[in-house]
Amino acid sequence: MADVLTAVTTYGRGGGSARVRVFSWTDRLRDGATVSDYLGGRTNAPGELLRHPARVLSAETRLRRLAQRNSSSPLLISRQASPFSNGGIESRLLRSSARGVYDFDDALPHTPPRAIDRLWSKRRVWERSVRASDVVIAGNDFLAELASSASGEVVVIPSCIEPGDYIVKRDYAIDTGHPVAVWLGSPSTEAHLLSIEPALLRAHSVTGLRVKLISAGQADLGGLESMVDRVEWNPSTVAAELAAADFGIMPLPDSLWNRGKCGYKLLQYAATGLPLVGSPVGVNATILSRADGLAASSASEWTDALVAICGEPESSRSARGRTALDTAVTQFSYDRWEPDWLAAVGL
Repeated sequence: MADVLTAVTTYGRGGGSARVRVFSWTDRLRDGATVSDYLGGRTNAPGELLRHPARVLSAETRLRRLAQRNSSSPLLISRQASPFSNGGIESRLLRSSARGVYDFDDALPHTPPRAIDRLWSKRRVWERSVRASDVVIAGNDFLAELASSASGEVVVIPSCIEPGDYIVKRDYAIDTGHPVAVWLGSPSTEAHLLSIEPALLRAHSVTGLRVKLISAGQADLGGLESMVDRVEWNPSTVAAELAAADFGIMPLPDSLWNRGKCGYKLLQYAATGLPLVGSPVGVNATILSRADGLAASSASEWTDALVAICGEPESSRSARGRTALDTAVTQFSYDRWEPDWLAAVGL
């Protein structure tokens, strides 16, 4: 193994992207890694930053000291080093090491506009980081194409799953009149369920379908509230909650931003052995095809898919679940992609 890796992340382990794209990789290194994770929490929202001014100052000082060194070890930045940046600190960090590696898993050039972008722009951070890197790691082909215009070396490494973190589903029988679809996600994406509200309500009327919503949010889902059962996201219980569902759903409105998504919901369902129903947007189309999932775009397609999977024979759902599990393990696991990741970061 080469020199120890230095990694810089936007969030701590509680942030899904940082956990999947950085910490789960650095934990596998025999020689370990030095990870700078700004405040170490799940978010760097303005309110969180204002509550911890001393820690923010310490984080900014730490980043600048890190950028002043000339290191022979590789340095990896995931998404963004500082929330108060237009790409300057990221550029200096990437150029301060013998091998600067930039990793991203969202269509950051197409970030939905926000008022704060007038001061600090995620798009500018992305552009300057890609140009300053020796290697760019993109989470899918769509993201790789975005980066290829500004980087000479772009490697695609998907967001991976660790099969041992999941409980594999064994029973595919559905209680008559009580099928359960699971949706796992963040408060910011709960509204995606509203994009298929008519289909969900129709499936509820025809089959009794209910939606288990695993999230830390409490958004008002309007007419869906009558068929949604909320479960607070908890790392110690989420695997069992997934395995207790009958199938997993991932509606995703088609947009440039959403085409950059890495399909992680589908992969978590697949690692559980759940049959999949999802929108074929971006890499979702590939995952659904390989995992024998049902792809649905329009409201009528979603209605048909939901009703069909609820009414399938148990053997058919079991076959779909086994194919999904095999796809997750053989094509999207950390073991599968470890040689590629080590080569990309120079270890």
